[in-house]
Amino acid sequence: MPTLELRELYIVQDIRQIKQAVRRTMEQRRAEAMSQSPDAASLLEKNFLDEIDVPDHSIVAGYSRQGSEMDTATLMCGLYDRGATLALPVIDARKKPLIFRLYAPGDPLAPGAMMNILEPLPTAPVVTPSVLLVPLLAFDARGQRLGYGGGYYDRTINGLRQQGAMLAIGLAFSCQEVPDVPTGFHDARLDMIVTEKGVTRFN
Repeated sequence: MPTLELRELYIVQDIRQIKQAVRRTMEQRRAEAMSQSPDAASLLEKNFLDEIDVPDHSIVAGYSRQGSEMDTATLMCGLYDRGATLALPVIDARKKPLIFRLYAPGDPLAPGAMMNILEPLPTAPVVTPSVLLVPLLAFDARGQRLGYGGGYYDRTINGLRQQGAMLAIGLAFSCQEVPDVPTGFHDARLDMIVTEKGVTRFN
């Protein structure tokens, strides 16, 4: 990898500092939204199932909710009832794309070795999703997403898109929208965002 010029290095550092400041604000905003909107996950499920057509053969990868993230359990059950094949992400190694293992509602989960997030057991087959449900801290009208800083989803989305057609759909509370998400070169845009208020598609 070529050495960054001094000016480029300053730009990278500035973006990181800005992102960290936005993360702190948005973590608090999202936590408040979760406590004030107990029916948000059910409203989001209805918006998703009413407006997004997921083909029967699709493998949909959700996520195990952490903290104040938008809960996916209701939506994943709804997708499963409609015939979708489900998967959950597994952190296989640091600074690498996520892998995905098959999952069905009720399957046993265990804390992952890397970040203690609930994951399918190692015996569950590895699959490649065609629809990816993505957690986030903030999003904007361009489809840019602010995550947690590890880069796992950015690497994963970019990698899956190189393999073929894939939809990256962010799940969030509507209050997580900001005017402009600070972005770097490797940050991956979403195709859609779904909140308790509706569905937004990005070009």
